[in-house]
This record gives sequence, structure tokens and C-alpha cells, in this order.
Amino acid sequence: MKRRMMIAGAMMPMLTAGCVSVSAPDKPIVINLNISVTQEVVYRLDGEAKSLIQSNPGIF
Repeated sequence: MKRRMMIAGAMMPMLTAGCVSVSAPDKPIVINLNISVTQEVVYRLDGEAKSLIQSNPGIF
């Protein structure tokens, strides 16, 4: 019985606190993302392919 009275006493301010209202903002929400994307390409050429490209630079 004593425990019930304590719980009721603790709940009473929560029940009489009032209401909470939620509304949409007047201005649009702006999310600023500062994103930096870096890319690194690593390639290895076969010795024969490398010499072929060096001897014919107009291939690409």
C-alpha cells in the first residue's frame, strides 16, 4: 500500500504538467554537409605494355 502511494505521488506532477505541442518550423530545415571525396588510382603495367605505350604515345 505504501509503495502504491509513493508511485501515485510521483506520477501526479507528470499528469498535471500540461500538454506538449509539436509544430512544423516556419523556415525549411537546412542540412549543411561538408564532404570531401578523394580518390587515388594505383596502376601497375607489365614491362612489355609499358614499353609499347612509351614507343607509341599516340595510342591513347
